[in-house]
Amino acid sequence: MSAISQIHKAREAALEMVRVSSDTNQKVLLDLADRAEAAIEDLLAANQKDLERMPVTDPRYDRLKLTEERIRAIAGDLRNVAGMNSPIGEVLEQREMPNGLKLRKMRVALGVVGVIYEARPNVTFDVFALCFRTGNVSVLKGGQDAWYSNQAVVSLIEASLKEFGVSTDVVQLLPPEREAATELMNAVGYVDVLIPRGSQGLIDSVRNNSKVPVIETGAGVVHTYFDETADLIKGKEVIFNAKTRRVSVCNALECLLVNQCRLEELGELVMPLAEKNVVIEADELSFKFLKGKYPVELLKPATEDSWGREHLDYKLSVKVVGGMDEALQHIARYSTKHSEAIITASEANKVRFFSEVDAAAVYANTSTAFTDGAQFGMGAEIGISTQKLHARGPMALPELTSYKWLIESDGLTRP
Repeated sequence: MSAISQIHKAREAALEMVRVSSDTNQKVLLDLADRAEAAIEDLLAANQKDLERMPVTDPRYDRLKLTEERIRAIAGDLRNVAGMNSPIGEVLEQREMPNGLKLRKMRVALGVVGVIYEARPNVTFDVFALCFRTGNVSVLKGGQDAWYSNQAVVSLIEASLKEFGVSTDVVQLLPPEREAATELMNAVGYVDVLIPRGSQGLIDSVRNNSKVPVIETGAGVVHTYFDETADLIKGKEVIFNAKTRRVSVCNALECLLVNQCRLEELGELVMPLAEKNVVIEADELSFKFLKGKYPVELLKPATEDSWGREHLDYKLSVKVVGGMDEALQHIARYSTKHSEAIITASEANKVRFFSEVDAAAVYANTSTAFTDGAQFGMGAEIGISTQKLHARGPMALPELTSYKWLIESDGLTRP
């Protein structure tokens, strides 16, 4: 079946989604969680076919890789989403006008949600679960790199839908070829919103070429500023976690800014990173202070390309700044408005950082690894929005809704 035929089927299925009860909705997701755990071996086998086609050195390899632990975590997220109240039907506002006109503003599904993403099979589960719980049809355009994995996941989804009498047309996995992405971006009148997830190049391409409205999820050029008052022990732990927990995710630390008055402690601050063989690209001043204190094979001079770069690897850019003003200027210039952090013992510095940094998630004394829908109590996420219209930050159930006005009266007419 062609991509455009699948998109048309998705539009037709949107009407059926309106009629799927919340109880059936929950049962499908709980059944899918059970099926995912029961099919761990099959999922890993399909995933291995994809992994064999990608070099281990590719930064996307970790994102592509499924493990038993990750699949069980996915199943847990599915159960979390199933256990959450659907926002559909929630009355956001209501009033009765003096003339007897009764108004209600009610949450409704967006309709047909398209997602273009790269080598992340977990996204296939997450997108379907969040869309389904909010009464949306999902059209999935994964990359060629994860084709076998995505097919295996969608097969499980379809089995759960059939189990409870729901049309399998409510989820569509488009062919991996680029032509399918073009069809999706041009599906005006069939797809209500398009969400890109992946590299900056992918996001830019979708934003620049889509005729369908786009909710932009940004790449993560994430900074942490270690200020003049910061606690060294806390700083070491936060920086190590933010950089090394998973280097391939968008909330991973990419650039460390260090107040110049803390240069004598810089070696101790970053030394734990050497355990993970993190390559540091250091500006001239930090390079001078790290020389002899950080493994020589892991220390390199920074270039202009070191700033504003999403490494997605065991690499970290380090820059010395004169103070808060310079740190804020650097972040404003190079940030992708995803996640930014300060390590400080100063209440005034924290308040100023919170106030002046323009990002979806702004942290103090905390690892940026927490920018995640599940960690924010949302069950899962469909992406991290870095724009300001409609949604910002982790997007989950409420962010996959719109609203409509319901108006009634006893035969009222307007003079």
